[in-house]
This record gives sequence, C-alpha cells and structure tokens, in this order.
Amino acid sequence: ITMELFTIGFAGKSAESFFTSLVKHGVRKVIDIRLNNVSQLAGFTKKNDLKYFLKVIAGIEYEYLPQLSASKELMTGFRQGKIAWKDYEATYLKLLEERQVLKTLKPENFDRACLLCSEEKPDHCHRRLAAEWLQKNWEGLNVIHIL
Repeated sequence: ITMELFTIGFAGKSAESFFTSLVKHGVRKVIDIRLNNVSQLAGFTKKNDLKYFLKVIAGIEYEYLPQLSASKELMTGFRQGKIAWKDYEATYLKLLEERQVLKTLKPENFDRACLLCSEEKPDHCHRRLAAEWLQKNWEGLNVIHIL
C-alpha cells in the first residue's frame, strides 16, 4: 500500500494559491508542525483561523502536532546563523527520536495528509526532514512537496 504525505509552507503564498494547491493535490488533512502557530505573522494560517478555513473552503481536517516541531532554541540558533544547517538537521532528527514520536503516530493518519510550516521552500525546513524521516521509518510512504 502506497500512502502519500505532502508538505507545504505558507510563506510567499496567497490564501487562494495555498488552498487551491491543497485541493488540487487531494489533501485530506493538514498537520500543523509549527512551534508557534498563533503569531500575527501567520496571517491566514493562524491556528483557529486555518482550522476554520480548511473545513469551510475545502472540507480538509486540521491537526496540530507540536511533537514534530523544532525546538525554539534550534530555530532561533539557525535563524541567527549560530547553528549550521547540517547541525540543525542532526539535532532535529535526534529530537524526534528523543520524543519517541513513532510510538504515538500511526502511518494511516498521514495518508493524504500535508505537513505544514511557514518556510516557502522545503530545502532548509523541518517539514522536509520530518517527512523524509517518516518515509524512512514507514514502508510505502511517498513524500510530495507542494511548492
């Protein structure tokens, strides 16, 4: 059985292109893995607004999974240039192991789901790391980055 896991970032996207992309890809659930999802900077993706918009606009479920978010120290260190991407990557993956997230997450809950964070592109973003890590641990998981 092949399952599809999508990832998306909202930075640089209008609400129209964001929701249109989710619908076009057949996303059934958005899994928010941001550490801070209530900031004014989140615009149309603030937690409660996003949950409402997803349901009303597209019939898409919303779930918040902070156990897949990066730590505040890690994000701040990377953004301030104190932590190199390679170290960020290693520390984040270690964090997932320490949190034992595989014991609480079920692969079937991720089929046609979409990991959400703010970064525009997946290259230097924890959503890509999380998706690839899940792909490595769960057989038959196909990762697709929505740009």
